[in-house]
Amino acid sequence: MTLELLIQKIDELFETYLDIWEDVCNLESPTDCKEGVDAVGRYFAAKGREFGWKVEILPQAVSGDVVVLTMNPDAPGQPIALSGHIDTVHPVGSFGTPAVHRDKTKIYGPGVTDCKGGAVAALYAMDALARCGFTDRPVMLLLQSDEEKGSALSGYSTIRSICEKAQNAAAFLNCEPSSAGQAILTRKGILRYEFAIRGKAAHSADCANGANAIAEAAHKILALEAMKDCAGLTCNCGVISGGTVANVVAEECRFIADIRFATAKEMEQARQTVQRVAGETHVPGCVCTVTEVSRRPAMENVEKNVDLLRRMNEIFAETGLPTLQASSGAGGSDAAYTTLAGIPCVDSVGTEGGGIHSIHEYGTLESMRTTAQRLAVTVWKL
Repeated sequence: MTLELLIQKIDELFETYLDIWEDVCNLESPTDCKEGVDAVGRYFAAKGREFGWKVEILPQAVSGDVVVLTMNPDAPGQPIALSGHIDTVHPVGSFGTPAVHRDKTKIYGPGVTDCKGGAVAALYAMDALARCGFTDRPVMLLLQSDEEKGSALSGYSTIRSICEKAQNAAAFLNCEPSSAGQAILTRKGILRYEFAIRGKAAHSADCANGANAIAEAAHKILALEAMKDCAGLTCNCGVISGGTVANVVAEECRFIADIRFATAKEMEQARQTVQRVAGETHVPGCVCTVTEVSRRPAMENVEKNVDLLRRMNEIFAETGLPTLQASSGAGGSDAAYTTLAGIPCVDSVGTEGGGIHSIHEYGTLESMRTTAQRLAVTVWKL
């Protein structure tokens, strides 16, 4: 096997994988639509069987099933894990019918970049390696099914399964969307809490004898929103509901706080702040309960990940590919869990694009080829 043969094979498969990219994204798969997510999983599983790889389906009761494809499962070398999530944030029909379209340079549709493009690029790299006769080590493609909800839909069983499967891997390359020339080594973690406040209803003309749950929520929101350190703790209270009609004192109010943190220490600080704010009463007669909706740890800076990116960049330099600069991300990802599990990990090495989490999401077509090249040479040379 030579570099020239590998690059040639990737070039030969390029148009095929642009079509696969489109096929996968036309299977709409918002996280809470198990049928849609499983349809995407079955598509990848069928490709794995077509290629003669080991295919495992890890069933989930509520979220989509986790799918694991392994080429060279009996090879002696240390495995490498490639990963991407196949759920999206977009409700079915958000992009029209069909959901996906292309022009000369871009592809548009639900999850084209976040993160189905990366999952397809991983399959592409594995296919090219297999066609070139690569048998040195097992290579896994781990397809996560409820990443967009922080794995909370499955009670975190999906991400636990992925960490278990990748436990002995020499590297975990997470194919979240990439930015030109960058890979992510640190990410903020996420805590989401729902605050439920109960007050006392009264006619607005007699509001002094009521307890306005909305007013109590306002005090709590302002206290939480004081967390605004872009390098550390931040809080956004972006969803709220309460009250019934304008001339009745609101008896109930609910809101959700989204808190981001950079370290485990900051996570504990955030939890303490939440409990303090929930326990304080500004409007007499109001009571508050707070419930954790979801959580995701921070991906902290660790030497294993730094060393992995350093070695990847050496490989890129040896093979004539552009190197990647270490960067940080404010959004969460599965790489936080694999890093905590002690698996060497580099995040955001998927396809490039923009408009993520909007109806303008797109991916750049050429990034499918370059991503497959990077993943393939890493697997080959690591």
